[in-house]
Parts: sequence; C-alpha cells; structure tokens
Amino acid sequence: MVTDAEHLPGGDETTERALARARQAIAEHARLVADFPKPGIAFKDLTPVLADPVGLSSVVTALTHGCTEVDLVAGIDARGFLLGGAVARELNVGVLAVRKGGKLPPPVHSVSYDLEYGTASLEIPAGGIDITGQRVLLVDDVLATGGTAVAAADLLARAGAQVVGVAVIMELDGLPGRVTIADGLGTHVPVHAVTTG
Repeated sequence: MVTDAEHLPGGDETTERALARARQAIAEHARLVADFPKPGIAFKDLTPVLADPVGLSSVVTALTHGCTEVDLVAGIDARGFLLGGAVARELNVGVLAVRKGGKLPPPVHSVSYDLEYGTASLEIPAGGIDITGQRVLLVDDVLATGGTAVAAADLLARAGAQVVGVAVIMELDGLPGRVTIADGLGTHVPVHAVTTG
C-alpha cells in the first residue's frame, strides 16, 4: 500500500473526490449516541452512512485511497465484513473474513489478545485457503486502541501473509490506535482513516 497517485484505482483524483463525498456523508448521516456502550462514552454510529447509497459508495472508494499491490482484503468481524467485501470488489481482489473466536469450523488459525475488559480471540480458516505470501489490506470501520488490528495482523502473519496497510472509516480522537499499530506492525505499515471523530 503506497500513496503514489499514478497507481491508484481510478486515479488519485477519483479517490480524492470520494474522500470529500465520504466525509460529507459521515457528517450528514452519522448518529451520535450518548452513554453507549457505557456511561461517559459518546458512540458514533456509522450504520446510517452505510445505509445511504452515496455514503456507502464514497466510503468504499475512499477506503481504497493509496492502495496498490494488494492481493487480498481482510475484513475484521463484524462491520469490517461489509466494508472488506466491497473494498475487495473495488480493488478486484479476494476477501477474507477475520472472525471472532468460535465462529469457524476447524481447522483454524487463532490468536488471543487483551482488551481493556478481558481477552478475545480472532480466527481465520487453516484449511481450504492458502494466504502464504499474500499482501493484505486490513479493513475495519473504526480504529480505537488498535489492539484488534494488531491481533488480526499477527493472525494473518502466522498464516504466512503480510499486512501492507490498515484502512478504516473513522479513527477515534485521543486514543492510541495509530501508535499501537506502529508499535505492533512497524511504522512502514500505513494507516488510512477516511475521517477522525
């Protein structure tokens, strides 16, 4: 994943226009929900943005901004599935669902990681797909602390793939997601957020 304008799908001008439209759609349609998922948290719900045809189309194209040399898109459970499939279609590559633990039949590749309130696990199939050597774009809706993205990248690396970029709709202000990704994956892995909030 690089930012060389000559190699962007549809040209850099296309993704620049999509970025502007996506940011406008987010401003118009995103819903702010107070005290969710716990008191004191203001949750920005992107569901209405994705339900709007212009919002969905522009967000998907905006997520491809700067993407080149990608063999596979990996969408993180669950909203990343919606986005990952659409981004993969836009880039003309395949898609892989990175599932929460216990959702796939064996055999699986699995990784456990720490959350603020406990632990979680992610899985991908260990049979039927070979992702060895694949360059993967990791896609999700929101970047918060970055722990899930780092765990997903670790899982993909254990299966032989290389994460070459992380793309999200929104990066939450005041949280260390970008730093966590840089610490866990290296500063050479670009993080692209359509907007911040």
